[in-house]
Amino acid sequence: MTSTGPGSVFARIDQGVLGPPGATRLSLTVHVGSRTVLSPEESRRALYGPRRDVALGAAVWRQAVIEARREPRDGNGTGRLLVVWLVIPGLYRNLHRILRLWRQVDRADLEAEAVLAVLAALDAADPDGPDTGSRLIKEAVNRMWAYAKRVTREVPIVDIGAFAEARNATVSPEERPRPPEGWEVHIAPPPRREGLSATLRFAEPRPRHDGQRTGTSLPDLVFRARRHEEADLIGNLVLRPAGARR
Repeated sequence: MTSTGPGSVFARIDQGVLGPPGATRLSLTVHVGSRTVLSPEESRRALYGPRRDVALGAAVWRQAVIEARREPRDGNGTGRLLVVWLVIPGLYRNLHRILRLWRQVDRADLEAEAVLAVLAALDAADPDGPDTGSRLIKEAVNRMWAYAKRVTREVPIVDIGAFAEARNATVSPEERPRPPEGWEVHIAPPPRREGLSATLRFAEPRPRHDGQRTGTSLPDLVFRARRHEEADLIGNLVLRPAGARR
């Protein structure tokens, strides 16, 4: 059988079912001819071993499902855990196939999805129905494939929290770096679909005859832009020194 990694979900289930060396093991009492008591390892060999007995395998699934269904909801869940453990060997082929096809899929997530599928299917399983074990395995396999396909369709994006924090971060006017000289232009069109539609031209003061420029001591100016004298207002243009308060 294929082994599981020490940190995988399946490995933890192994530990839960088999326990440490010397610990009390779970067992199943099945009825095929004479009374038979099977350990977890013997139960798996009956289901997946090279000399598996079809009748014995069906009896193992039946008894495992019956005992799991009898467990109270507030019980320790050992019977349900055993059923999941018996299903696991039937999942390896599809598990490894998915991991080969899509390397971005996390193995632990796949295993967790399979476990959830088995537990959900167990509630509706018919112990006396045909192919009880095959149906449990099929539910788990289908859920692994569905999860893998869903994950591979997802598009990775930036960290939304960090992006929002950076986007919403504001700097007060006092903290803004001020250039040594210059002007800020703020254009506010009116709330109409046509928006602002005008040509803006900026010109520097002409130099004096001595080669030096004339000084500029412009106060905050507001220009009301119109297409012509009788036209509607199309926007406001505010000119103020760079870094000045609004």
